[in-house]
Amino acid sequence: MWWWLLGILSCVLLAAVVIFFLTTGQRYQVFSEKCLRPPGPLVSDSKQRDERLKRGFRVDRVPPALDAVVIGSGVGGLTAAALLSKAGKRVVVLEQHDQAGGCTHTFQNKGFEFDVGIHYLGQLHENSLLRVALDQITEGQLQFTRLEQHFDTLVLGQPGQRREYHIHAGKTEMAENLKKQFPGEEEAIDEFMRLMKLAARRTPLIATLKLIPYWLVNFLVRTGLLDRISSVFRLATTNHSEIMSRLTQNKDLQALSAYLFYGVPPKESSFLINALLLHHYKRGAYYPRGGASEFAFHIIPVIQQAGGAVLVRAPVQRILLNKQGKTYGVTVLKGQEEIQVNAPIVISNAGIFNTFQRFLPRHIQDEPEIQSLLGMVRHGMGSFLVFVGLDGTKEELGIVSTNFWMYKDNDLDSLMEQYSSLSREQVLGNIPMMFITFPSAKDPTANIRHPGKSCMTLLTMARYEWFEEWEGTKLGKRGQDYIDLKNSMAQELLDWALTIFPQLQDKVVMVDAATPLTNVHYLGAPRGEMYGAEHNLERFNPETIARTRAQTPINGLYLTGQDVFCNGMAGALHGGLLCASAVLNQILYIDLLALKNRLKNKQASHKLTRK
Repeated sequence: MWWWLLGILSCVLLAAVVIFFLTTGQRYQVFSEKCLRPPGPLVSDSKQRDERLKRGFRVDRVPPALDAVVIGSGVGGLTAAALLSKAGKRVVVLEQHDQAGGCTHTFQNKGFEFDVGIHYLGQLHENSLLRVALDQITEGQLQFTRLEQHFDTLVLGQPGQRREYHIHAGKTEMAENLKKQFPGEEEAIDEFMRLMKLAARRTPLIATLKLIPYWLVNFLVRTGLLDRISSVFRLATTNHSEIMSRLTQNKDLQALSAYLFYGVPPKESSFLINALLLHHYKRGAYYPRGGASEFAFHIIPVIQQAGGAVLVRAPVQRILLNKQGKTYGVTVLKGQEEIQVNAPIVISNAGIFNTFQRFLPRHIQDEPEIQSLLGMVRHGMGSFLVFVGLDGTKEELGIVSTNFWMYKDNDLDSLMEQYSSLSREQVLGNIPMMFITFPSAKDPTANIRHPGKSCMTLLTMARYEWFEEWEGTKLGKRGQDYIDLKNSMAQELLDWALTIFPQLQDKVVMVDAATPLTNVHYLGAPRGEMYGAEHNLERFNPETIARTRAQTPINGLYLTGQDVFCNGMAGALHGGLLCASAVLNQILYIDLLALKNRLKNKQASHKLTRK
């Protein structure tokens, strides 16, 4: 009986928190159908794009009377800035790189354009929450191309013993296609799909832990009520391998359930995150029309319209605190001088480690509450990318929009564990996993913007320790040993990719590579990680989820991006939503869901009238 009483009490407390947010303080009208405009023509003129994406920091370009300053122009930072701008706030975004966008920025090399972190996206079907949110922060200007239904191919095993599995998008097609490839595993596939759907539908409850007071989270955890509210919390705290071993003994199917790698073996990762990553593409895979830099290109005007700015070559050095311990701005290094930028609110998209270990004074870093928070997370694994320029169009080269995920063994736990334990001297010849993607084959504008050229990107994970010897050295001046290691790893991945696409052997025009140290330079990632703090099992326990929220122990300092929610563009955007909700003291998800439902009902009414 007492369980029921506690359950009722919990529901009352949750309802009270929501009512408190709805009825106290100023209500901002952030979302509106009226802000949406028909998409404009693609801007391909480099001068026009540079004026927006590469506007350099100068004192006279910092807007006056700022409401907030954002450190970092990745999706998390731009989302938070755009949402605050739509609420009438004046915001400046400061980016240390020479181009805005974070992991969405692109670069050109010998006439080829490469994206850095946006390889393909999901949950962008009409009136999805993610699509509605993106439309709001770009005023409907960001367009996407849907990829083929067969969006991923998983390749398992050594050469000569390879097995290929195709992953298809579609509400029913994904499961049906898997059942054809795994006869006798129908029951396991159905149960995996059921759990995947449950995870997706109940994830808002996970986000709720970041919005309600700590004391309420602690109460729900200590009384055991959290697990009784929903089984999604159990999925979050159970490792992936444990759940999959209950469903099936088929090693290939187990591998397929966790093939989207981010540096953590299945036995050390949450079932929830792996299920969400695959479910993300269930309704289709998409790519931004015009390339990944379109994100920043279309979000920046929303910030500018409210009197704000996005400025690059603006490396933040310190977060400024007054005697009461409240933020009042940051300093930016300009030449040899530190320029002060004042604002009552400071939002960091630089990651939890940079924010607390680099930007704050030592005595603040040492405070028990901050040390406790940092003790809950650890650095994610670094990444290694290879950028390959190809001579020819996608039709001439026979390349497709489908991505390829390669593993030399189907035991992903052992494979990743062994790879992570390698020393630098052991890496060459032993890279066991790789992602292959052709950005130019996904974007219909690629051949117009770069005629006769195609590009291929290869990605694997890489330990920062393998490159730590060259820590602190400058880009392009790291010595021959570094170049040899980088080039040898790049060649190993390229040779492996050419076994899948032998027709490209004589079409390679240029090859470049990026190590974890490259990510340190361009992304400001402290140990070369692309996905922020590690997405291990500990990160998804309720206490860690609740503590890694937008609000910080520092008055006026907020976090945004992947470290607030989870990895990827969608995770960073949700981090921005949570951050803006905290700053405005208003749960923006309630307003966003209301808009989503209005749009959905409008669409349904339109279909009825057409009949």
